[in-house]
Amino acid sequence: MTDLDLSGRRAVVTGAASGIGAACARRLAAAGAEVVVVDRSNDGARAVAEEVGGLPLVLDLGDLAAVDAACAPGGLLAGADVLVNNAGLQHVAPVEEFPVETFSLILRVMLEAPFRLARAALPHMYGQGWGRLVHVSSVHGLRASPNKSAYVTAKHGIEGLSKTLALEAGGRGVTSNTVCPGYVRTPLVEGQIAAQARTRGIPESEVVGQVMLAASAVKRLLEPSEVAEAVAFLCSDAASYSNGSALVLDGGWSAR
Repeated sequence: MTDLDLSGRRAVVTGAASGIGAACARRLAAAGAEVVVVDRSNDGARAVAEEVGGLPLVLDLGDLAAVDAACAPGGLLAGADVLVNNAGLQHVAPVEEFPVETFSLILRVMLEAPFRLARAALPHMYGQGWGRLVHVSSVHGLRASPNKSAYVTAKHGIEGLSKTLALEAGGRGVTSNTVCPGYVRTPLVEGQIAAQARTRGIPESEVVGQVMLAASAVKRLLEPSEVAEAVAFLCSDAASYSNGSALVLDGGWSAR
């Protein structure tokens, strides 16, 4: 386990009611951080916040007006010492059938909201000369797959945003990095199995092996706790020189 002490720090984690986000909330809380559990699920956000002794913030990142209101000076988000941009959603369809509004929603949640959250958090981080921006990207931030135009676009975009933030913020004590997992055992991935089966015309039982893990040399799904450890590492003193990087956890997928 990564040696990490975030005592006295506030960590904001989006999409934290389940999956990778909940694992990150637990890991950062275990390191002493006060965790703001951000999610559109009221029950989910409150349950995880209660579990980790943190603060729930019910927020739909697809509603940019609500995001801006939550980013007001003096609020929970503006006072973040650590920001983990994790929230995401998926839709699987070929481009000519992809719903326009769904494409827009995915980009709002996974790219524009992270920009606005980072923008709100930076003044506080700059003021104290320390901060950590960690964006949960994906192997799809490095490689494309068919039928995932919005998701791949958003993840490629967060890679570019992270690198720009790294160049702007690195000299002021703030680092920005991404974590790029392959397929993780989360509700999002479980939902993709049925969608991939429909799109490709194969049984659901064949999707994990033939589609999700086809390019991976390690033939298993990644666990959320493993991603959370990578996030914790990027928040640690040991990673203070990691800036503008992509920490890849894809079982060898991108090595091809």
